[in-house]
Amino acid sequence: MIALQSGPLSAAIAPEIGAMVTALEWRAPDGQLHSLLRAPAGAVPSIAAPNRFGSWAMLPFANRAFDCVIDDGEQRFRVPANDPAGTGSIHGFGWQSAWEILRYDHGHTVLEHRRSAGEDPYRYRARQEISLDDSGMTIALAIINEADVALPFGFGLHPWFPAAADTRLRMRSEGALILGNGFRATGAQALEAGGPYAASPLFATETETAWSFLGWDGTARIDTPSRGVAITVTASETLRCPVVWAPAGADFLCVEPQSHAIGSPSEAAARASSPLTRLQPGETLSGWMRIAAEAI
Repeated sequence: MIALQSGPLSAAIAPEIGAMVTALEWRAPDGQLHSLLRAPAGAVPSIAAPNRFGSWAMLPFANRAFDCVIDDGEQRFRVPANDPAGTGSIHGFGWQSAWEILRYDHGHTVLEHRRSAGEDPYRYRARQEISLDDSGMTIALAIINEADVALPFGFGLHPWFPAAADTRLRMRSEGALILGNGFRATGAQALEAGGPYAASPLFATETETAWSFLGWDGTARIDTPSRGVAITVTASETLRCPVVWAPAGADFLCVEPQSHAIGSPSEAAARASSPLTRLQPGETLSGWMRIAAEAI
């Protein structure tokens, strides 16, 4: 585990478990300490199942490859199963891999994960640069195709944010997938007036919330007056297909900037709206997410 610090912000990172940011804390001007990422007491990061706290990278694809299939319309191959729910492969390989520390100083680290073997054709080098400043944390993510053939790639980041009964989410998107059973897309829809969170409604969790948005404007704001903090998430142009998810009754919500929608690695209906990015040998896909806080 390594620690970063910059002014009122501190972070803990587990390079050996997906380079996961296990905690991100901010001390407000009034002295109150806020957890900006969900960090349950006693939670220990694991590679057995996707961790429901902190923030971690998804690559060489984000979210689900149903039935362990990667199919971009030009190539079709299988990847290892790693979803405890049995749907196939979930969130790629990076979250279950050890990352090498290339650089580490007080408020900044660079970590690398390389995949050079496996039954599927994915061969790549991935890098995360995690930086703190006095007002937020930025994670820059890049993946380079090191195979000798073109391959479909995608990536994303999966932060888990604390939520309460008075939490409001504000974000604007042009469209969303129409999700059927098991998060499988049946098509896509246009959203009027910026979608369901454009007016900053209460984030209700009486039932499961599941959205795979398209055409996001790149900014999401999470306000929780009872905690006295607002969290703003921004992301690069390459990560504008966010998933918003929370199970019923959860004390958290996920806003996951991704390069493609749920199921795009394997499902034609999702791929039609949001395909993976086909990288030639040596080409790079890159992007960034920033998490910032302010007192309210």
